[in-house]
Amino acid sequence: MDIIYEYDNVSASKRLEGYVEDKLNKLHEKFSDIIRADVFFKEENTSSDQTGKICNIRLSLPGPRIFAEASNENYEDSINESVKELEGQLRKRKDKMKNY
Repeated sequence: MDIIYEYDNVSASKRLEGYVEDKLNKLHEKFSDIIRADVFFKEENTSSDQTGKICNIRLSLPGPRIFAEASNENYEDSINESVKELEGQLRKRKDKMKNY
């Protein structure tokens, strides 16, 4: 699985990339048909202290791509939330495929 990182108004971080890679590799172990992951980090000014650090993850696999986005007070929480949402989407997709 290839992982592509993009940063918008955020400086590149090897620590964040390592954290994402660890999470996505665990996801790839459960769902081996993932081909590529595009990870987007961006920071927005918001009125709330609870949001603003955004992580978008788009997974490419056979069939339509799947996407998750989360905004929290830090990138680790945003990554965790995005990966959790993707896992739910992948599980749902896998269950549908079992019926055929």
